[in-house]
Amino acid sequence: MGDAEDRGSSSSEARDAAATQLAAARSGDGDAFGRLVGPLRDELRVHCYRMLGSVHDAEDAVQETLDRAWRSLERFDGHGSIRPWLYKIATNRSLTIIERRGRRELPTDLSPGGAPLTETAWLEPYPVRLMDWTARLSPEARIVARESVELAFVAALQHLSASQRAVLLLRDVLGYTAGEVADVLDTTVAAVNSALQRARKVIGRLRPEASQQQTLQTLGDTEQRKVAQRYVTAWEAGDVDAIVAMLTKDARYSMPPLTRWYAGPVAVRGFLVEVVLRHRWRFVPTWANGQLAFGTYLWSDERGAYVPAGLDVLTLHGRQVAEVVSFLDADFPTFGLPAQLWEEIFLGAR
Repeated sequence: MGDAEDRGSSSSEARDAAATQLAAARSGDGDAFGRLVGPLRDELRVHCYRMLGSVHDAEDAVQETLDRAWRSLERFDGHGSIRPWLYKIATNRSLTIIERRGRRELPTDLSPGGAPLTETAWLEPYPVRLMDWTARLSPEARIVARESVELAFVAALQHLSASQRAVLLLRDVLGYTAGEVADVLDTTVAAVNSALQRARKVIGRLRPEASQQQTLQTLGDTEQRKVAQRYVTAWEAGDVDAIVAMLTKDARYSMPPLTRWYAGPVAVRGFLVEVVLRHRWRFVPTWANGQLAFGTYLWSDERGAYVPAGLDVLTLHGRQVAEVVSFLDADFPTFGLPAQLWEEIFLGAR
């Protein structure tokens, strides 16, 4: 049997299995419902994250989506995949959350006269392990999926109205037609096209020309490792000049939830002199938002170990660092990072 026939057979078997699970779920079989929607949970979460800028809010939105779908399963007509129906529910749950909570920010996005800092909600990083589902996508679709969670893109989305955000994601990231988006949002095709035009204009102004996926592909794995090693070595050696030498001329450094941020090598250097030399540091490479990141640890005499200081997510321009966003409240285990490090680990490895 040829490859095309194999794929056709597999697709037919998958549809038959889904139909069987749907019938069982409609009869009250919760396990069948779990098998039906389980493969879609991760991609629904990342869709809600793009909308909301928060992993925690996204998880809540997905849970509410699946609860509502379970209670309303009789409303699904059963024709075709259940995926578009779940996306419709998830999108509308996200819109409701946005209305209730507002947009999320990075320190570099704060504008004079904006919301009081006590009411500011901060953009959150997204763990790469929650992107494992992209492995089943085509290489082109995988790149689009990872580009769509990059910090610059998610931060730019927050500057759109809730409806514009939904339209842009459904059309440009998920590939829905204007008619399908109109159905999801209970609006007209003309309204969808108008919102899309305005959203693309804003995103085009705020988003960098080159995505981090393009940068990383251009660098290749070997050069990525070299950049990461240079950065780690400079920090752990307390070499401020070496760190600054890696920065672009317009580099930015921020540390949410702190509101102060630094722009340009001179300003960043002034900050680094205070921070780098005051502590002993250890850095552990990881990935967040499809970008190179590091779990940063500083030495605690009280605990006799290196303790988490922040998750540094880097934006690269070639081999240089254009931006560092250090998420001080990041949950390290979520990113596959240890809760603390001990001196003897490093003494034995060096």
